[in-house]
Amino acid sequence: MPPPRTPEGIIVWLTGLSGSGKTTLAASLRDAIMPMRAVQVLDGDEIRAYLSKDLGYSRADRETNVRRIGFVARLLARHGIVVVVAAISPYTSSRDEVQTLAREEGLEFVEVFVTAPLETLISRDVKGLYRRALAGEVEHFTGISDPYEAPAAPAVVVRTANESVHESAAKILEVLVERGVTVNAESI
Repeated sequence: MPPPRTPEGIIVWLTGLSGSGKTTLAASLRDAIMPMRAVQVLDGDEIRAYLSKDLGYSRADRETNVRRIGFVARLLARHGIVVVVAAISPYTSSRDEVQTLAREEGLEFVEVFVTAPLETLISRDVKGLYRRALAGEVEHFTGISDPYEAPAAPAVVVRTANESVHESAAKILEVLVERGVTVNAESI
């Protein structure tokens, strides 16, 4: 007799500029989902450090990085895991490719645009990267010297300069509940 089928996983893809709140939001979502379902956060900075440290910051390398993250996310989601990706993923083409591949496998994919004004991003930047990029000292900085293509039709838009982490997470959790993911009701 085969083992019982695991509920289908889902990929929640948080995209936005550095400092927009993706990592903080991913942690909040993880905490809300974990009591009910297996959940894994794939953080862009960690992926860069361990899985994509061979890549630079050209468009081709950034798209390869997103494809790698998407591949790992699909592997996990196939086993019923809720995968929360927190990665800048600046190009529409690679985000769309990852989404298409997930849906071809029957996996739910929820694209979330995490946005905040540049002034807010600068104020959150403890490393001073935005100031250095604006001064021309940092090359290939997404949103300053390299493009960021905002999603045209994300499932959810969160505006972290105006919303608390709880409010932003609640908007995403409501969409997940609509798509069949059980979450801690106190989180909504």
